[in-house]
Amino acid sequence: MSARDKAAFASLPSVDRVLRAAWAAPLIADRGRPQVTDAIRAVLVELRANGGAATLATAIDDSILRVRVTERLEAMTQPSPRPVFNLTGTVVHTNLGRSRLAESAAAVMAVAATRPSNLEFDLAEGVRGDRDGHVEALVCRLTGAEASTVVNNNAAAVLLVLNTLAQGREVPTSRGELIEIGGSFRMPEIMASAGCRLREIGTTNRVHLEDYDAAIGGETGVVMKVHTSNYAIVGFTSSVAEADIAKLCRTRGVPFVIDLGSGSLVDLVRYGLPHEPMPSEALAHGADLVTFSGDKLLGGPQAGIIVGRADLIKQVKRNPMKRALRVDKTTIAALSSTLALYEDPDRLPERLPVLRELLRPAAEVRAAAHRLRDGVAAAVQGVATVEVVDCESQIGSGALPTQTIASAGLAIRPVTDRGAGSVLNRIARAFRDLPVPVIGRTHEGALVFDFRCLDDEAAFAAQLSKLDISRAG
Repeated sequence: MSARDKAAFASLPSVDRVLRAAWAAPLIADRGRPQVTDAIRAVLVELRANGGAATLATAIDDSILRVRVTERLEAMTQPSPRPVFNLTGTVVHTNLGRSRLAESAAAVMAVAATRPSNLEFDLAEGVRGDRDGHVEALVCRLTGAEASTVVNNNAAAVLLVLNTLAQGREVPTSRGELIEIGGSFRMPEIMASAGCRLREIGTTNRVHLEDYDAAIGGETGVVMKVHTSNYAIVGFTSSVAEADIAKLCRTRGVPFVIDLGSGSLVDLVRYGLPHEPMPSEALAHGADLVTFSGDKLLGGPQAGIIVGRADLIKQVKRNPMKRALRVDKTTIAALSSTLALYEDPDRLPERLPVLRELLRPAAEVRAAAHRLRDGVAAAVQGVATVEVVDCESQIGSGALPTQTIASAGLAIRPVTDRGAGSVLNRIARAFRDLPVPVIGRTHEGALVFDFRCLDDEAAFAAQLSKLDISRAG
């Protein structure tokens, strides 16, 4: 270290001296002395490491220090789950919170969170109630089920059903349906955790009714069919119709369970989208129990919904594990509000965000890309070029994996091929560092922003002036 650098470091203000600066007083009044102290200490350490000592040694009122401390305080006090712009092209993105709630659902969720409610209290009788009662009638009306119950996600729903009906027993399932879902959770492992023994039948690409018949015996707890929602097997394939499996299970006296994964409460074909299997169809085909998610195509909060025969639902609800997997008051409130929207399917697209995003016309998305192109280009000027491109959105979270939706967006490409990968990473990081982080995807040497899910152009454009690629690490 040079003598000049040593002198600069020696003359750096102490934390206590900075705390006495005039600009620190309002921060202390607003955030408290401990937080401001931690922020100042962290900024001084950071600036020393980055060679900023000489700049700060001259005056503790330096704007650099004041701005950095304020920024650090904002970062320290900001909730960790933050709003982001989902421009990935995946509408129901698991890593970005899956489906957005309808405004009506968010409103009742906030009320449930801030006020006492009759979550488990029967107002008519004045006695303890059942939290499932707030949604059961709606779920049954929409699916045709005799009864239903709700847990915290669909994996939990499958776990609870299997543990209740097949603990210590076999569960015949087609080899082609042993799915792996996000985070490397696999159906065989869920079965093992439920205390069941998986009995694989058929082959990866073909299974026949005779395979099910041969597998059912004295050790069978349930027969299970799993909707392969996140992949498709094509070519030389065969499967068995749900109605045929149901008839066989009734003859052999074992329950038939279908895990739909996503599941939809309305036929998407009526809106011009591909068909996704519905719980009502599975029950009509003879399934005894059906499980599906509340936060994917349904568009509600994270939940796992179990529907079907009243006697089996009763057994499921008596399982002690049910209490460990139950949902809270805010989930019940949001789910109830979301389900109510389905009773008016004609107005569902305008009220349910996930459906509104899926149905947004490509021309409308492309127009948004053209409007925003110049602003983004100005923000990355000299570093990258920006062009409007056509792209394909996907539904995501395991729904209709082979189907895409025509969309449009922006492709941001480094101006030079030299070190293009590193530059692209810095650009992507700079967009993630914005006050409302922007999340896109990299594709063929470009950072692509798909605007299908962009619901606030003004907010997106307003923060582009804060983009700082030079500080992105």
